[in-house]
Amino acid sequence: MVDDCMNIKTSKKKYKNFSTSEMILLVILSLLIGLSIGVLLNKTNIITKERVINDKYVQEFAKNYEYILNNYYDEIDKDSLINNAIKGMMDSLNDPYSMYLDEENADNFSISLEGSYEGIGLQIAKESESGYMIVGSIFKNSPASEAGLKVGDKIVSIDGKLAKDMTANQFSDLVKKSDKDKFVLQIIRDDQTIDVTLNKNVITLSSVTSQLYEKENKKIGYIYIGVFANNTYIQFKNELEKLEDKNIDSLIIDVRGNTGGHLTSVNDILDLFLNNKQIMYQFQQDGKITKTYGTGNENKPYDIAILCDGSSASASEVLVAGLKDNLNSKIIGKKTYGKGTVQELVTLSTGMQYKITVKKWLTPTGEWVNDAKGIIPDIEVDLDSKYYETYKDEDDNQLQTALEYLYNK
Repeated sequence: MVDDCMNIKTSKKKYKNFSTSEMILLVILSLLIGLSIGVLLNKTNIITKERVINDKYVQEFAKNYEYILNNYYDEIDKDSLINNAIKGMMDSLNDPYSMYLDEENADNFSISLEGSYEGIGLQIAKESESGYMIVGSIFKNSPASEAGLKVGDKIVSIDGKLAKDMTANQFSDLVKKSDKDKFVLQIIRDDQTIDVTLNKNVITLSSVTSQLYEKENKKIGYIYIGVFANNTYIQFKNELEKLEDKNIDSLIIDVRGNTGGHLTSVNDILDLFLNNKQIMYQFQQDGKITKTYGTGNENKPYDIAILCDGSSASASEVLVAGLKDNLNSKIIGKKTYGKGTVQELVTLSTGMQYKITVKKWLTPTGEWVNDAKGIIPDIEVDLDSKYYETYKDEDDNQLQTALEYLYNK
C-alpha cells in the first residue's frame, strides 16, 4: 500500500566486489546522491568524499566490515551483507515511514507508484483445497482480457508448471521476471479444460475515474483518485477536460482511501487549479521553510468539494489542504490521516530499495498535520454502513452530501 509523499533516487554505481572505500561510499552516499524524479525541490547538500571517509563512525563501520570479510569462517554474500547493514540503519531510526523494502514489497511498491508494469493483466489468489490459482480480477485492455479470460477461471498450470506447486507470488514472479513474451495457461471453466495463450505486455493501471451528475439544470463533475502514481496526473487531466467540455458547474474530487503517492503528481494536479500567487504547500528542512507556488494564471470558474476520510493521507492531504486554503473548497467526510512528512525512495546497486524521511511538508497556511492531527472536514459525515453492502451511489451518503451542497450553491 502506498502511504507516502515520495521522491525516488537511484544509486548509479555498479559493483560486485567491495573495497573498504567502496563500502564507505556505498553506505553513506547512497543516502545522499542520486537521480531525483520527485519531490526534492530545494537544493541538496552534497557531503564531500573526504568528509565521509574521515567520519569516525564510517571508519568504525569500515574497520568491522574488513574484519568480518577477513575472519568469518565461511563464504559471505556481500550483497546480503550490505543490504542488511542498510536495513539495520533504517530500523534504528524508529520512524514508521523510513524502512528497508524486501524484494517482494519493493516490486509491489514500485508498481503502485509507477502506475504500470509488465505482465498479463490479472490478479489471482490460490484456492487452498484444489491448489488452483483463481482469477480474481482482470485489467481492461490487457493480454488477459484480450485472450478472453474471465473472473473465476481456475488456472491449472502455466507453461506446463502446475499451479499447485507454487504460491501466488511465485506465479506472479514467474511472469514478471521471465524473458519470455508469451505464456500458455491451462484453465478450467465450467468443468472444461482450455488452453489460453497470452502475450506479455505493459499493463497501465487506472488510478482515476470520472462521472457526471445532473440535476435541475446543474452539472456536477466527479473525479475519484485512487493513488498518486506517475501517470495519475495525465489521467486526471484527461478526465477533467472531458467534464469541462460538458460545461460543469462544479466539481467533486474524491480521495477517500487514497493513502498517497508521488508528490510531483499532486503538484501537477494542483497546478491545474492554482495561480502563481497561491502557495501549494511548504517544506521544512534543517530549520528552513521553502514555499512552492502554483504556475497557473487564473483559478477555475467553478466551486470544488473534496471527499476524504481517515485513510486519505500524505499526498492526498497535500491536495486537500492546497484547495481548501487557496480556493475555500468545501471538505466533506471524515478527518484525514495526518501524515506530514516526505520520503525518498532509494534504489541500491544491489537492486534493493529503502525509503527514508527527509523533510516535513506544511499546508499553504503553515500547519503541520502530522501525528494524526489531520485536516478537519467542514462538513463531517460518517459513511453509512449500508454502502458497504450495495456500493451504490445513492447509499454513499458522503457523496450525496457533497452533491447536495453543490446543487444548493
